[in-house]
Amino acid sequence: MDTTPVSAKSVGNYFQVSSNLGKHYKEHLSGYREWSQLTHAQDWILFEDNLGEHVCIDEVALSQGELYTIVTNASARCQQGALIAIVKGVKSDSVINVLKKIALQKRKQVKEVTTDLAANMKRIGSLSFPEAVLVSDRFHVQQLPSEALQEMRIKYRWQAIEQENKQIKQAKEEKKEYQPIVFENGDTPKQLLARSRYILFKPKGKWTEKQQQRANILFSNYPDLEKGYELSMMLRGIYQHSTDPIEAGYKLNDWYEKVEKHQFDSFITAAHSIKMHQEEILNFFINRSTNALAESFNSKIKAFRAVFRGVRDIPFFLFRVSLIFA
Repeated sequence: MDTTPVSAKSVGNYFQVSSNLGKHYKEHLSGYREWSQLTHAQDWILFEDNLGEHVCIDEVALSQGELYTIVTNASARCQQGALIAIVKGVKSDSVINVLKKIALQKRKQVKEVTTDLAANMKRIGSLSFPEAVLVSDRFHVQQLPSEALQEMRIKYRWQAIEQENKQIKQAKEEKKEYQPIVFENGDTPKQLLARSRYILFKPKGKWTEKQQQRANILFSNYPDLEKGYELSMMLRGIYQHSTDPIEAGYKLNDWYEKVEKHQFDSFITAAHSIKMHQEEILNFFINRSTNALAESFNSKIKAFRAVFRGVRDIPFFLFRVSLIFA
């Protein structure tokens, strides 16, 4: 099924007819005015028949940064039948109240709920689907040490910029030509730290020859960044190579010990966040389920929104989304 959205206005332009075609479609041809969910679509829409055993919960901005919570059926894989509910806002009670319109017996059939690390999402999952196992999405977990490492890199970059400013000022006072430090690959310290951003996200095996050279220079001059990089890759390795929650738990404890040993503030904060969600994190290793399908669904919503250059009429937009995905 082709889910590419086409606006009525663009159809009107193609056939060189009045742009009122869009209004005519909305009011008479689409069935929008007879839509059973129209009266409450501004706040929520619900399609309980699409409920499945694996549910994903995420959030998306529809208009001017206004957030909506989206609940989807992972088994539908972002196709027709994927949409379970869209609720205005991210307050857990609002979403729970909508989902509880589905009979409890039916909600008990949900076996697994994947969410990000937000406490409100966890609460929505646990109270709406009481028999389900909660799974914290692996990519949000891996993002924590990655961001901790980037924070260290940025801190060093600001130090390099400040050092360069001082050297330039000193050269001017002494009426000398400023000569920056240049590494063998042509980078100055601040350039090295800026250009290393993407290297630190990637495993060593995916580095190009030039990236390998840059990494060698980076780590020889900033050894703490190498230690932070190893910590980040170690957590990634836990997800890649662990076969069950018990094995992953042992490895995670080893990771905590190494973080504690190095005493990097940003990594300690990341480790504390991971500890608070450890039970849901380890549940990943039961079925290796992620929230990737929810992220993909949100991308489709954003692409749909981009076609119309924003969303002016939320209920009608959700009506059209429901035609495709519900």
